[in-house]
Amino acid sequence: MKSTIPDTGVPITPPSLNGGDRQEASLHGEILLRLRDYVVEGNIPEGGRVPERQLCEMLGISRTPLREALKVLAAEGLIELLPNRGARVRQLSQRDLEELFDVMAGLESLAGRLACEAITDAEITAIEQLHYEMYGRYLHRDMHGYFQANQRIHESIVAAARNETLKAAYANFAGRIRRIRYSANFARKRQRWAEAMREHEAILDALRRRAASELSDILFQHLRNKRAAAIEHLTEPREDAPVSS
Repeated sequence: MKSTIPDTGVPITPPSLNGGDRQEASLHGEILLRLRDYVVEGNIPEGGRVPERQLCEMLGISRTPLREALKVLAAEGLIELLPNRGARVRQLSQRDLEELFDVMAGLESLAGRLACEAITDAEITAIEQLHYEMYGRYLHRDMHGYFQANQRIHESIVAAARNETLKAAYANFAGRIRRIRYSANFARKRQRWAEAMREHEAILDALRRRAASELSDILFQHLRNKRAAAIEHLTEPREDAPVSS
């Protein structure tokens, strides 16, 4: 799996002394993005301890900004902070996954229905562009790029629903299953990656037609299929897991 953290230990460029709050915020955002990707892409095993010293060396940063980023990932549900013992990747049981994916299926289903009532032509065009970007990443077997575009599509549909309560609930749960949502694409028996691509074609078609009920049903089933693939991947033999390249 492709990681955004380089193996060579290339540091993130720190803000200049006169950079001010904007550059500090930019640095924090870059650390957070790269650290989140590192965890989501399975570089630390489920339940594994977060190797703070190694990550500091890889990112070229001190412990303080790393720990600030870890606090955000803990709030998102990706990791757990252990009192005086660092952090570890949150491990979800099969029952946890079933419940979380069902909640996400309900939220995305509702978002699709509401989006069809409020989405603009410009927003549909933007989602189309993301879809074609995602398809290009799929053809090149670029899972990292594919997943980033995929998540932006789902987030764009939620944003188009024009419901801040729904948006906040979605963000809260999305972080907790982001890692397993990524790895579910590697489920072997279902060939989930190709299956998901076909489902996204149907999502885009229904959205273009503003077919609210149809899009709602497609999104619900899309998440149900993702849930099945996630559980399958979770229970696959260890040697079948994808390896980094």
